[in-house]
Amino acid sequence: MPAALTMAWRAAPGPLILLCLITLVASVIPVCSAWLLKTLLDRIVSGAPGLALLGVGLCLLGLALGVLPEANNYLRAELGRATGVAASDRLYSALNRLPGLARFEDPAFRDRLRIASQSSATTPPAVVQGAVALVGNVVTIGGFLGTLVAVSPWMALIVLAGAVPALLAELSLARRMALMLWRVGPTERREFFYAELMANLDAAKEVRLFGTGAFLRNRMLTERRQANAERRRLDRRGLVVQAALGLLNAVINGAGILWAVTNVRDGTTGVGDIAIFIAAVAGVQAGMTSLVNQLASTHQHLLLFRHFQEVESAPPDLVVRSRPTRVPMLRTGIELRDVWFRYGPDSPWVLRGVNLSIPHGHSLGLVGRNGSGKSTLVKLLCRFYDPQRGSIRWNGVDLRDLNPAQLRERVTALFQDYMAYDLSAAENIGLGDPARLANRRAIRQAARNAGVDEALDALPRGFDTLLSRSFLDTEAENPTEGVPLSGGQWQRVALARAVLRSDRDLLIMDEPSASLDPEAEYDIHQRLKRHRSGRTSVLISHRLGALRDADRIAVLDQGQIVELGTHDHLIGQGGCYAHLFGIQSSGYGSGRIEVPT
Repeated sequence: MPAALTMAWRAAPGPLILLCLITLVASVIPVCSAWLLKTLLDRIVSGAPGLALLGVGLCLLGLALGVLPEANNYLRAELGRATGVAASDRLYSALNRLPGLARFEDPAFRDRLRIASQSSATTPPAVVQGAVALVGNVVTIGGFLGTLVAVSPWMALIVLAGAVPALLAELSLARRMALMLWRVGPTERREFFYAELMANLDAAKEVRLFGTGAFLRNRMLTERRQANAERRRLDRRGLVVQAALGLLNAVINGAGILWAVTNVRDGTTGVGDIAIFIAAVAGVQAGMTSLVNQLASTHQHLLLFRHFQEVESAPPDLVVRSRPTRVPMLRTGIELRDVWFRYGPDSPWVLRGVNLSIPHGHSLGLVGRNGSGKSTLVKLLCRFYDPQRGSIRWNGVDLRDLNPAQLRERVTALFQDYMAYDLSAAENIGLGDPARLANRRAIRQAARNAGVDEALDALPRGFDTLLSRSFLDTEAENPTEGVPLSGGQWQRVALARAVLRSDRDLLIMDEPSASLDPEAEYDIHQRLKRHRSGRTSVLISHRLGALRDADRIAVLDQGQIVELGTHDHLIGQGGCYAHLFGIQSSGYGSGRIEVPT
């Protein structure tokens, strides 16, 4: 709770102070109204003067009770908005500080992140509002309880004792609710996955062609029903508990009314006393009910807030030195020494004792069957992960001794699974180097280097055209939907994003022409050949003809380097590379390449 209150204070101190003051005033008004009503009734019975003044006082208190809730609602909303922004800022700032990718592949962390993300805008404000409301409830209960003690200490004790089981029951329900939300997390994530597939444009073609819509719908509904069953069990428990508590309150309230009526009949108390007694019993019970509900709700929100705090305080998934070595320009090259890597302790080894060097200014081609470890090696070069054994060295310095963010400032890459952002064409390219996001000349040059500048200029708003139909382009004079690109055009945009960082030391290209036709593929590789000339580069492609001019080609098989050399050298060896190259070459002519045996 201190963390949530501190967050609210820093986000919106003014609304928080006003909310506390209004809550306190609103908490005192019911007690004051009860005493004014008692006095008014006593004077009516006795014929004493001053009735008009008391009536005006009651009207003013009633007016305040009508106005203050609206002010309270406004301040709570304002506090919620400010605190929600602060919470989201902190959550995603913490997420962006994670240097690697391991956390994003951890299902438990992703469930915790989902709960934290969903509750970050509501949980801290709810905790603060709950704390303020608790104070108000205590003030109201204190006033009515003091009144009740003055009338009947025994009834005060009975009413107070009746709140104890309610408090324990509500806290138990709150804990069960928080645990239930955690348990159904994977189920709801799967439900969202199936729903997203049915609504996703990329999946729509296969869903309709193969008729998988009913299968996905049934899977989605099965997950929904499982989550609903969990919630239903908790709701039934809550129904029983609330019914029992309501019965207990009714018994206590009925006994109090009977006691009061008996005393009035016997002449031991006056009409004003019975009025304030009934008001006090009702006030204490209502206050205790509200207090218990607020405690339970706040307790539940605090349990959810724990997920927010654990995501925010999650330790880095990579070890970052407190005083990392400054990342120098790449002068000698990159070296992999006996590198072993797997994605988890129970997973198979993806890389097994890899030894490889990439001299400065040289190009390396990576070849291998699917799953041989090529893309994993790229992730290690970017230091998204650290190897379990061995080391990767930059100018002889272990990557573990370098700051990951500074290292990545010296690397540019086109990944096989590149992103297609629902943004404008200029923004899609500019995100390759946020510092140049507003530099239209650099963005245009990057597009020209990737051979996509003419295609983007031909769009309705040129480089400012939204490359998606997911949003309405409201900035245009005549708002229109965006324009989606073809697969080959998207690949060129992603390539432009990578070459925008043209001054980086290491260039990585993972399947840069996978979506291109032969003519476009040839064009791209010619452009890349010119672009990487004199640069340290790593090129991965299943189209081996694109790698034949690399300075060296490494062949990966089952996580190991099995061949290393130039294109001509590897062809002469007649090994794995020559076999793969021969298979591809035979498809482009009537003959087949002669491979020495």
